This record gives sequence, structure tokens and C-alpha cells, in this order.
Amino acid sequence: MARPTAHSGSSPRHVSLVALPDGVVSTLFGIFDVMNAHALMGVHAPFQIEVVGETAAAMDLASGISIDVQRAIETVEASDIVIVPSILLRPEGWEKNRYPRLVAWLRAMHGRGALLCSACSGIFLLAETGLFDGRDVTLHFGYARAFAAAYPAVRIHPERALVVSGLREELVSSGASTTWHDLVLYLIARYAGSTSAQEVARMFALQWHQDGLAPYMIFEGKIDHGDGEIQSAQRWLSGHFSIASPVEEMIKRSRLAERTFKRRFATATGLTPIAYVQRLRVEDAKRRLERTEASVDEISWRVGYEDAAFFRRLFKRTTGLAPGAYRKRFRIPEFARPSQPKT
Repeated sequence: MARPTAHSGSSPRHVSLVALPDGVVSTLFGIFDVMNAHALMGVHAPFQIEVVGETAAAMDLASGISIDVQRAIETVEASDIVIVPSILLRPEGWEKNRYPRLVAWLRAMHGRGALLCSACSGIFLLAETGLFDGRDVTLHFGYARAFAAAYPAVRIHPERALVVSGLREELVSSGASTTWHDLVLYLIARYAGSTSAQEVARMFALQWHQDGLAPYMIFEGKIDHGDGEIQSAQRWLSGHFSIASPVEEMIKRSRLAERTFKRRFATATGLTPIAYVQRLRVEDAKRRLERTEASVDEISWRVGYEDAAFFRRLFKRTTGLAPGAYRKRFRIPEFARPSQPKT
């Protein structure tokens, strides 16, 4: 195993890795180990990493694992980088004002020059500082609606793996789940150089999510809008999106004039009727690419497109990947498939 290049800086940058009871153990420990790779391999490390929390004591995380918090936040007067790892939201959603001491400390660290970084859903805590209002962030796409409701002043881009914002590029957020890899590699590249980041990526077999997160996102049309006429149209469309001219058929089935229907549909769902149809068709095509041997041309026809070339362009524009590349990435590999019983 190759060793990462020694950091040329004179002193390591202090990293505060925030632990809180809602935290997910895999992200916290993963960030710690990868950022600590240089020290693990016995070369000069660019970072000094400490797990910090409201008290320096044992803490049970949301994963059910107990960890030892190394330092209480009151004893950390300054830090170069503060990272809030993934948190697990409760069924009732994010509870604001649950960690006022942490929020005040995060504001103080930012005021003293620290980078504030989130992994996945860690942005819920950071957004409570108000420092991300009017800024761009990313987070797990599954939490996007809940976050938008809690923090409407923050601009969210769940399709992006990493977002760097702020006047000093000091507000950094990573997207769904393992995009903490992108966050850590970005920080290593920023402070220890791109060569060091490449070597750490090789050592841990990490990959940048250079295609973004659109390929991973599952389309779920908004249905909690309260417009019964449009909800009825959506229910019908969910089983008939592949027919010829589904938008025209929806309008015929409704009790609304064409212009009224299209306006109300867009207001209720956030998408025009034809864009909504396209998203349903692409989503069905994704499942067929993942689970069947059907050709792209056949899948194109089955989801409602006679022009396979148009379907390919639409699929790539929607997911960021060509159909063949999507199938290669998301199909279960041969070695992992159950063996067929011999007859």
C-alpha cells in the first residue's frame, strides 16, 4: 500500500469533528480515519483531528454505538475546520433549538476564521447558525423537502455532491451518504495538495462523485399540494405515462380547460405536465436498465418513446449518465448475483 505524500506545512490544521447524539457512526469514523491517513501511515500529517462535543464523555450515537468525545467545545477556543457529520433525523423531523450551545460555538468558530463543513444531513445543525442563509448548499436528496421547510432562506442543490460557498469559501457541504468522501478529498487537496488527495483516494479506493447525484435520485412527484383535481390526474398518470399523448389524455379526463389544467398542474407539482411525464418515464427506464436485459431501444419504446435517440438525450439530461453508463453503474454485478440451480 502506497503511503500518502508527507505534508509540507509546518504545523497541522486543527479539525473539530462534531459528535452529537443524532450522529451516524459510519460517517464520523470514516471522516476521522481518512483525514488521519497521513498519521496512520507515519508521515507528517496535515491535520490534527479531535472529536468534540458538548461534554468530554462517552456518548451514544444514533447508530447505537458509544464513543468517547475527546474534548468539550468550551475548551476549543479556535479551530481551522469544523465538520458536522451525518445525523439521523427523527420521524418528526429536525428539532430546532435542541443544541443551543453547539450552535453558539459554531458561530464563534466561524467568526474566528474556521471553515464550517457538513456531511450529508449535518447541514441541519449548521443551518441553525443562520450563516448559510442566502447561500448554496447540498445535502441528502431524501431530506431535501424537510430541509427546505425548516430553512427556506438556504438554497439547496441535492443533485450536487459538493458545494463550496461563502465569501471566503468557508461554507462547505457534501451531499448524500458517502459523498463525505468528496468532502474529505476536497479538504486534503485544499490544504495538502492535489497529489496528496489522489494518493489518499487510491489508498482507500475512494472515488469522486464527478457525475453528481442525479443518477441516484428517485423521482417522487409532489402529491401533498391539496389540489384534488391534479392529484387525481397524477394517480391516473402513474399507471398510464407510457401511452401516446398522456398530457392530452389527462386534460380530457379532467374537468378543466387546457390552460387552467396546465397552470394548476405546474403550481401544484412544480413541473409542467410534459416534464412530469418525462420524469416518470425516465424513472421507469432506470428500473428496467437495472433489472432486465432489454436493449435501450426496447426500453425506450416500452416507456413511451418511439425515437430512441430522443430518449437517450432525455435520459442523459435527466440523470447525468447515458443509459448504457447508468446500467453499468447500477446493475448488480455478475459475481454478486445468486447462482442459478443446476437442472
